[in-house]
Amino acid sequence: MSTITIKCPVTIKSKVTDVLKAQLVAEIKEAMTKVDMELQQIEFHAKRLMTEQVRSDVQGLTALRQQIDGEKQKRLELKNHLQEKLKETGLLQIGAEIVQGTMEQLVTVGEGDDLQKLMNREVLLEDGKILTIRE
Repeated sequence: MSTITIKCPVTIKSKVTDVLKAQLVAEIKEAMTKVDMELQQIEFHAKRLMTEQVRSDVQGLTALRQQIDGEKQKRLELKNHLQEKLKETGLLQIGAEIVQGTMEQLVTVGEGDDLQKLMNREVLLEDGKILTIRE
């Protein structure tokens, strides 16, 4: 019988607990703080860059302002996305299962094996500990 080793995805899910909700909220708030800091840095550097641009080439001022506004807009959109995620996290029901991501596993398969069964494996976590492995 011929065999081959392949990589298969494994879905990582977590059971929602108070601990997980608190962890997710903390991560989102930390990301929002980073975005706020980036916005402050952009504003600080923008003032300096605009002053330098006025001294060297007034024609490039509009393009520089557009570039700065574009960067600020990206951060504001990210912040809005994070705020929505924060709302969604607050609505999570205790005991529900949420997808946390995927990993890969090496599997040795042979003729006659059910590849679809191998491709649908899941690991269910509860507060970071493996609760069950589903095939």
